[in-house]
This record gives sequence, C-alpha cells and structure tokens, in this order.
Amino acid sequence: MQSALTFDIKRYAINDGPGIRVTIFLKGCPLNCRWCHNPESISPQVQKLFTRAKCIGCGECIKVCPSDACKLTRDGIITVKELCTLCGKCAVVCPSLATEMSGREQSVAELLEIIEKERPFFDQSGGGVTFSGGEPLLYADFLCEILAACGQRGIHRCIDTAGLAKTETLLEVAKQTDLFLFDLKHMDNEKHKQWTGVGNDLILNNLQALAEAGAAIQIRLPLIKGVNADHENIAATAAFIAALPGGKKSISLLPYHNIAAAKDQKLGLLREQNRLQEPSPEDVAAVIAQFTEAGLRATVGG
Repeated sequence: MQSALTFDIKRYAINDGPGIRVTIFLKGCPLNCRWCHNPESISPQVQKLFTRAKCIGCGECIKVCPSDACKLTRDGIITVKELCTLCGKCAVVCPSLATEMSGREQSVAELLEIIEKERPFFDQSGGGVTFSGGEPLLYADFLCEILAACGQRGIHRCIDTAGLAKTETLLEVAKQTDLFLFDLKHMDNEKHKQWTGVGNDLILNNLQALAEAGAAIQIRLPLIKGVNADHENIAATAAFIAALPGGKKSISLLPYHNIAAAKDQKLGLLREQNRLQEPSPEDVAAVIAQFTEAGLRATVGG
C-alpha cells in the first residue's frame, strides 16, 4: 500500500473544487514560487517550525532531545541543524506549541478513513476530496491508488496541480480524476523561471495534453501585481486558454496577499517579497475585463 508525506488536512473546504470538500495537502513541490503562501509545502522532507514569540524557555525540548540538538543561548532556544534528526520529540513536549513539525507519512488506508468520515458533507453538497500541495503529482503511484479507491466509493476526486510532471504521469493520474485545478503562473518562459525557479514549457504542454485528453479543467491564476497581472501577460494567458480544446475553461483568479511572512519566520526563510504587490480591486476588474473580451469567464476565488 502506498503512502505520502502530508503537511495539512483541511476539512469543510469550499474553494478547492465543487461543494464541501476535504483537501489533503501533500508535501514537496518542484516549483519555488516567490509568493507561495505555504512555504512549508516546498520541501519534500519533514521540517521543524519554531515560533520564537511563543517560546517560554521551559527547557523541555532540551531535556527530551536524543541528539542534543536543542540548545539554550542568550537568544533563547535554538536548534543546531547539523545535530537535529527531525524526530519531533521536542514538538510533542512543547507546552506552548512554539515548536511544530511539518510533514507526516500517511498511508492510503489512513487517509481513506479520514475521507470517509466527511461523506455526509459530500453527499449533501456535491463535494468530495481534493489533493493539493505542494505538488501532488510527485506522488503519482500513491495518487493512482487512492483516487481509484475513492472512485470505487463514488467520491468526487479533484487534483490541484501546477502541472510540472512527466506527461505520461499526468495522463495516467487523469484516468482516475474528475476535475483538475490547474495553476498557471506566467506565460513568458524566462519570467516564469525568474519567479518560480523553473521554465513553463512542460507545464503548458501538459495543460494542452490534458485538454486534448478530454479532462475537466478549471484554470487557476495567482494574480500578483508586478509579476503577472500586466496587460501583456493576461492577454497571452487568455489567448492560450481560449485555444485549448474541449470547450471554454473557467478561470479562478487568486489575488496575492502577503500572508506567508509568519511561516517564513518559523522556517527561518528569508524571501524577497518587496517586489510582490497585492492587486487592487481596479487591477482585478481590469483582468476580468480582459478575459471577458476574449470570451472567457473569470471570477475571484474558487
């Protein structure tokens, strides 16, 4: 039986596909988007998070650490990363929840049990399960097994993906998927590489292949002023989406908000955010108007 590394499970989700859903977040992503609001999703490994403001200096983590990685210094408790084995014992005993672990290996059977408990909400709302990330396609074998099991139970299945995977992997997963939420970051390959760390050739080819295979697709566009909300990029995005086979695709605009700063601190990350701007209502309205002119329907959220 397959397993995957999860970092969160969100119940009663209403923005990750139709109806009320349970969204399972898988850890690890081949992209490194500057604006990612879940920076703990990028690494495919277990990570330790620390909120210094919550630490009360009780020293319980020091006592329990088997590798002597937790130290008391003038600046408070620190973790010597070279010694830390990420066993998580410090997080278990931390009374103030200053220390947390991100990443838990969970099996198909374990997650199916969680999904089944949400079935009354699925049945009432037309919801189901969504696998998000990170990038769920990193766990293709796991996805195929759990998606098939959900299909046998009549549970609606959705994949939220940035599309960076082998095309054959994507199409294999598509056989067991009812809806794709497909993220488009930027149409220009070099700018895509600048802001996400990778080019977009394979991503665009995969979206084309997915549409040609007849998959149900909802396009998601994170909207960041100064990155991809300009007239030129939106025009290129609209033209590409309009040309996809299989009928017109709906577009969900996800305006950028700088909500990840606290998570960056917990992870000890220093990400340059000063060039990222939240789009104004007027900016969003202009983007919606551009898509409308191209014969496409774009809405905020979802």
